[in-house]
Amino acid sequence: MPSDYLVLFAQVHDEFRIPELLSVSELYKFKIGFPPEVVTSRPFMILSLESEEHALILAKRCILVKSLYELYASGTSYEEVHEQVRRNHDKWSRYVSHTTFKFSVTGYANTIPQDRQRDVINSFRWMDLRGKIDMKNPEVTFVCHEEYVYVEGNRIRSFDDGNFIAVYFGRLLADGSARPLIRTFNVKTRQYYGNTSMDAEISLLMANQALAAPGRLMYDPFVGTGSMAYTCAHFGSLFIGSDIDGRQMRGKSTPLEYDVLDGRTEAVPAHEDDGSGIIRSANQYGVASRIVDLLTVDVTQHPWRSGGLFDAIVTDPPYGVRAGAKRLGRKKTREIVIERVQTFMAAREFCVSRFLCVFATFNLYYLCNRSDQPYTPPTKPYELSELISDLVLFSRAMLKPQGRLVFFLPTVTEEYEEIDIETMMCDGMEVVANSLQNFGNWGRRLITIKKCTNESYPPPILRRVPEMEVDEDSEETGEHIPAHKDFRVKYFQGFKKSAP
Repeated sequence: MPSDYLVLFAQVHDEFRIPELLSVSELYKFKIGFPPEVVTSRPFMILSLESEEHALILAKRCILVKSLYELYASGTSYEEVHEQVRRNHDKWSRYVSHTTFKFSVTGYANTIPQDRQRDVINSFRWMDLRGKIDMKNPEVTFVCHEEYVYVEGNRIRSFDDGNFIAVYFGRLLADGSARPLIRTFNVKTRQYYGNTSMDAEISLLMANQALAAPGRLMYDPFVGTGSMAYTCAHFGSLFIGSDIDGRQMRGKSTPLEYDVLDGRTEAVPAHEDDGSGIIRSANQYGVASRIVDLLTVDVTQHPWRSGGLFDAIVTDPPYGVRAGAKRLGRKKTREIVIERVQTFMAAREFCVSRFLCVFATFNLYYLCNRSDQPYTPPTKPYELSELISDLVLFSRAMLKPQGRLVFFLPTVTEEYEEIDIETMMCDGMEVVANSLQNFGNWGRRLITIKKCTNESYPPPILRRVPEMEVDEDSEETGEHIPAHKDFRVKYFQGFKKSAP
């Protein structure tokens, strides 16, 4: 028979809470019962679970869970709580005799005075707990949580003590053991990172949404500096990453390290096994053996020749705030520059510099065509709405049945509509979760899409956009314009609406 358990969440990313709980329960194959009305902005949530083991799994794996309790009672007054605790005597009666215990009273958005804490504890004296009190290492910890209305900027509200909106009483099962991973994968202590590296907490949440676990193969087509590689591999998954720019993955090698010997700083050879770039940080976290390979690949011209390879595709596509999305293709840069120089030459008032301009033009052409330089494939911009649609189509082919695509989608707050998500979807794929991380004028949505068909699809040949393509006005054709279309342009314009 299901029992009630109380979850205390960290006060961040409230829209991510339920998707994370559901993802972990799906990974470990158990069900969660939610209350009829769920308010994700509140710090506490009552769940119905089949066994205590399932509650411990949530506490061990969920990043947003601070602690989890076996719930004995909840209500809006202590009278209600005491009545429920008496009715649930069978749940706690085994702890009455010969069990060391600790009793604590806490308040959310309020500091409870010590004298009232003692009054609350003494009010439970009728439970007749006969074991010894142990404040350092008790066998059982009974906790009474008082929830107050949170007022922004006025978190500690002792003057409103006693006017709580809810009170909960139960036994502590476990503190959230996954939250310390945020410090483990902190970007500031990482040996290799870049300006596009994903925040540790978010990358851990994405790994949970992707159901990272031993025996599963993950792929990130925009791996960058590898933030997703470390967290997915930490949970046991094998990982393949690719990026159109191999320099992002490789980083700069560090042939020398510095050591202090007898007060002198000397350069010593770095450890060859440490590698560079992503592999160096993977060695730091002890997960390098789970990084299968890192490929320099344009996702629109991928090397995969068969589908159904990956259990999940988890990625943060570049959307132009820190780095713009690119695809292989040649821009007519050389011809434009030469034309401008020739125009400059034609001006009579600059005829004195004509010889210098001819010389500059010749050198420009020579530098563009010399063969003794390392070849860098030419790239051109990849518009975000096209990128996302291609990514969903690509994932349908490359995912195994029930596999997941997890990615961030930036949107303009005032323009976003639910239909924006529908514009990127294709047959055989369904949205599992859509959680907003709000930044004000814009936000990014963590989208989780599942392949819901057993049908096999060949790897798609993604559309090739002509170099001089001119976008048509979608309003004239009756097509919906998603809020993420041309997001980079909107971002740097300050999200100002264009004049009609």
